[in-house]
Amino acid sequence: MTDIIDSLDAVAGDYDALLVDLWGCYHNGLQPYLPAVEALRRFRARGGTVVLLTNAPRPSGSVATFLRAIGAPADTHDGIMSSGEACQRAMREGRHGRAFAFVGPDRDLDMLGDLGLQPVGADAADAVLLIGFEDDQAEAPEAYDARIATWKARGLPVICANPDIVVDRGDTRLWCAGAIAERYAEAGGQVVWYGKPHPPSYDAAFAMIDQAAGRPVARSRILAMGDSLHHDIDGAARQGIDALFVTGGIAAAACASDSHPDPEHPDPARLAALLDVEGKAPRYAIGRLR
Repeated sequence: MTDIIDSLDAVAGDYDALLVDLWGCYHNGLQPYLPAVEALRRFRARGGTVVLLTNAPRPSGSVATFLRAIGAPADTHDGIMSSGEACQRAMREGRHGRAFAFVGPDRDLDMLGDLGLQPVGADAADAVLLIGFEDDQAEAPEAYDARIATWKARGLPVICANPDIVVDRGDTRLWCAGAIAERYAEAGGQVVWYGKPHPPSYDAAFAMIDQAAGRPVARSRILAMGDSLHHDIDGAARQGIDALFVTGGIAAAACASDSHPDPEHPDPARLAALLDVEGKAPRYAIGRLR
């Protein structure tokens, strides 16, 4: 049974650390949610540790730069772990070769440049580094079918640095790298995933929590939160930690009442129906992090 809570304060005393999703939970891609900022500040003021755990397909330093640019304060968290950071660490260790075809916007070429690498064509690649859509405002996943056929014919693994399928930037829903990667997997291609719900990002985030806290923090004292049932909530379940489902993100329409569509307060019946259909059971739910 998932308990709907009105505030993080209601359960904060049961936890020593938080894993906090960004898009749809901490910010909307344009600005931070001020109640979320205050909630995290309050948690840290009580001595808690906060790590921002995001499926952003870029290094953690780039995520920090983005947060500053949208006005997010630095005192809400102790560290940032991104799927891009976990992916780049594996690439630095040479796990996926040294020659990568690149799929994504030019602004994310530093995923290769940081390693002293330049993108190559699929005919010379060891793997495909999939960051996202080249134009996420104009393209749909099927636009990549021709390239998918080429990758499949060459037997190239796709290294997906963002498993998310969609994200909401303000009021606009955009496709993410996971939509292309899922299409490749459906075509029989090999996908290596970095980010929630997969282990590498969590392993790095738990180490970051322990370091920031100055001691090992028991998994039972860690609460993960986010707005994606298939990434944040499923990932927490796989790691054996409690989860707080933020219903006012990408699931807002599915959880809001027809008579009173309010992303701040999910309709209990519609929330229960969604969780039943998806087979998920987060410990808590909240409309917005506050």
